[in-house]
Amino acid sequence: MSISEPLPTDEKNGAAAAGGNGTLLELRKVTKTFGPVRALTDVDLKVPAGKVTALIGDNGAGKSSLIKTVSGLWGPDGGEILWEGRRVHLHGPRDAEALGITTIYQDLALCDNLDIVQNMFLGHEPLRHRMLDEPTMEIAARNTLKELSVTTVRSIRQPVASLSGGQRQSVAVAKAVMSQAKLVIMDEPTAALGVVQTEMVLNLIKTLAGRDVAVLVISHNLNDVFEVSDRIAVLYLGRLVISGPASDFDRQSAVEYMTTGTSGRAPGGAGAA
Repeated sequence: MSISEPLPTDEKNGAAAAGGNGTLLELRKVTKTFGPVRALTDVDLKVPAGKVTALIGDNGAGKSSLIKTVSGLWGPDGGEILWEGRRVHLHGPRDAEALGITTIYQDLALCDNLDIVQNMFLGHEPLRHRMLDEPTMEIAARNTLKELSVTTVRSIRQPVASLSGGQRQSVAVAKAVMSQAKLVIMDEPTAALGVVQTEMVLNLIKTLAGRDVAVLVISHNLNDVFEVSDRIAVLYLGRLVISGPASDFDRQSAVEYMTTGTSGRAPGGAGAA
């Protein structure tokens, strides 16, 4: 079954306009319910290509529900998802990956008993004469890490279990780059990391955006949010209450939106996306 479908004629102009201003992913009135509980209500969100969008909100705001919906784990109960201007129906994570959406969860989904190369190619191993093409895998893995300025790993053949938290994030990001991801979703990428490792991950995020990859970062750390994000979107009790350029916010207004759903302090007058 196709995961995308053309828009009706009366919606094509709007989609073309979205593509014209670089919107890669768009949510329109997306709703997700679990019995009587509404995890998401009429969420409108645009994620532009080549930009870092920070999704922030208090615990229970709906951040996990939103990224699982975009990742294809859960289908929305209302609204629609547009990808590059076309309405899409995601029936599972493979559909999202086929479009170019990669999600890096907090557990990173890496195999500790495998080395860096094996993790980067897991499930997509190239074959040569019905055998793993190890030289090609090593060259591609080494070049990708180099392009991302990852220089701290001792060997691309060292087990992932031996890596630091920042290095593990680097491997997960490199894996996404090798899969030709157009949108990388990162769930609390700097949680429990030290200062040096955090800086490594933030530099990776900037590098991804510099490669014209859209990055959607979910984080509670506002210092990280304001260091790397181009745009900020705030969820409050399942509703997207505001989104706009990061320059339109300061830390106090961001906290107020996260905790109350409103603020009188947005310096740039940020508006709903």
